Amino acid sequence: MKCISIDDEEIARVIIEKLISNNKNLNLVASFNSPIEALKYLNQNNVDLIFLDIHMPAFSGFDLLQTLKNPPKVILISSHTNFALEAFEYNCVVDYLEKPINQARFDKAVEKAKLFSNAKMEIKDLPVKPKEDSKSDLYVNIYKRLVKISFDSINLIEAKGDYILIKTDKENHLVHSTLKKIAEKLPETLFLKVHRSFIINIKKIVDIEDSSVLIGKNVVPVSRSSKPELMKQLNLL
Repeated sequence: MKCISIDDEEIARVIIEKLISNNKNLNLVASFNSPIEALKYLNQNNVDLIFLDIHMPAFSGFDLLQTLKNPPKVILISSHTNFALEAFEYNCVVDYLEKPINQARFDKAVEKAKLFSNAKMEIKDLPVKPKEDSKSDLYVNIYKRLVKISFDSINLIEAKGDYILIKTDKENHLVHSTLKKIAEKLPETLFLKVHRSFIINIKKIVDIEDSSVLIGKNVVPVSRSSKPELMKQLNLL
């Protein structure tokens, strides 16, 4: 089985790589200290198994699992047992290893992954998004006038109390509405709610850094819970 290892700690990666080398059923094709770099690799390469650490800064193992569109089999690794129940909520997770790991326990987990693969057990698909609405614009009520706004022209939408501020390429519109209401009108393949106060046009992202994105000249915060979905939407190289 082709496998990769993901752990931000170098010593932990070395240990896992040694355990992998001692197992004749495994072929380590890559090792990563960053889940983001691993995500880029997985978007272009197929593997049979991932050894994934849970605790990593900024982007955890669980965040990565939520981001992967078609995850292979996964063996989660942690220094704590209190994540075990959450781990098995993911159908792709076949085992949970607690550090420190001995070879016998490691081999047992690999054998379980092998059995799952041979049985061709179906991994539960992530929820399928509805097809994008064929409409390309919407009308908003501004001072008793219906103003047409093209979806492509919208950069972001910000909640402002009982109003929302729609920022477009040319001008801004203050509309009496809520983020929830306008979100129902927007195509989900183009727009994403990244924070309780912000919806962004994914195509207008200029830069991403830690927990924020740059849309034009606007720095927009990204909540931790929204980051996996944002990473899933991006066409990473």
